[in-house]
Amino acid sequence: MATQTLTTTVAPAVTKLAARGSYSPLEPSGVLDSYERLDLTPVIGTQYRNVQLPDLLKADKANELLRELAIIISRRNVVFFKDQKRKLTNDELKTLARKLGSLSGGPSESGLHIHPTEHRPDEELSPITRSFTQPRRPGRSLLASVGVHSDVTFEPAPSSFAILNMHTLPAEGGGDTVWYSAYEAYDRLSPHYAEWLEGLTALHDGNGFHLRAKALGIQVHEGPRGHPKNVGANLQAVHPVIRTNPVTGCASPSPAFACELADKAHLSAGKGLFVNPAFTRKIVELNEDESQQTLKYLYSVIIENHDLQVRYRWDLNDVAIWSNTSSFHNVTVDYEGESVREGNRTVAVGEEPFFDPASKGRREALGLPPWL
Repeated sequence: MATQTLTTTVAPAVTKLAARGSYSPLEPSGVLDSYERLDLTPVIGTQYRNVQLPDLLKADKANELLRELAIIISRRNVVFFKDQKRKLTNDELKTLARKLGSLSGGPSESGLHIHPTEHRPDEELSPITRSFTQPRRPGRSLLASVGVHSDVTFEPAPSSFAILNMHTLPAEGGGDTVWYSAYEAYDRLSPHYAEWLEGLTALHDGNGFHLRAKALGIQVHEGPRGHPKNVGANLQAVHPVIRTNPVTGCASPSPAFACELADKAHLSAGKGLFVNPAFTRKIVELNEDESQQTLKYLYSVIIENHDLQVRYRWDLNDVAIWSNTSSFHNVTVDYEGESVREGNRTVAVGEEPFFDPASKGRREALGLPPWL
């Protein structure tokens, strides 16, 4: 019954946004071109070594620099900042997340997400702590891939950008994070299969957090959780299977893929796959068997293609900023004993996910043939 209710309340909003087509992709200005940049793979992941994030926030042209950064993150999925001389304060972390969202055209009603199990004094900041000795949930698969996710997709308005400042690492190493490109996952689908998926929606469910809340002796935070529609104890939402990113145009992944190859006059925002093993439960328009078979294949496209992934080994005080609109991620819990991996995370809330039929996949926008 919950699925039917969500379908009737959320799907019309998706249709309305798709029909409106009011989002215009943002073009970079080149204001960050003077900083040393390394693209870690051709399609996902960029690293800056000589950018100090506190300095960006205080720069004379801070808004221009941060708008540019939001575009780069949206195109490259995740950006890493090495050698941070001073750790971002909690207030700076939250200011940075807010500005990335607002300066890239995010809705005015969107703020910072409050996790359903967050009851600390600063609810807009979530310490990310994981030790090897933490108990595994009963019945949970031992396959690490079941944890692949985009942040809080169980919300009607999920995350746009997220920031993680890593301050504690396992002494013996380990604890890497893997990110996956939703743009590239979409481009691995045949055109006819992708077109079929573009008419479908999926149920995302985070009600498993009620078990965590019960174990902690707390109630689930009923909101608002960063957006007026992120309210209530039922942590479910229906989103399009293929999502349009309103920030990106042709989303050229690196200088090797020149945007000039595409006819920019006809570009809209980039298409990406928007289902994930951690929160997606069912494709609404299909029966259970069809849904599970389809999701199984889509997850395999994400997980089994290592060339659309980047695995990042953290150093102390590294900062990662990623787009939850067009990427997935997962922690690698490969450290043992009493070792702890910990950082501070803040999550900016974006728009209600939508699909714009006029948008294009990355390869199509660049004039490249589909993978067949």
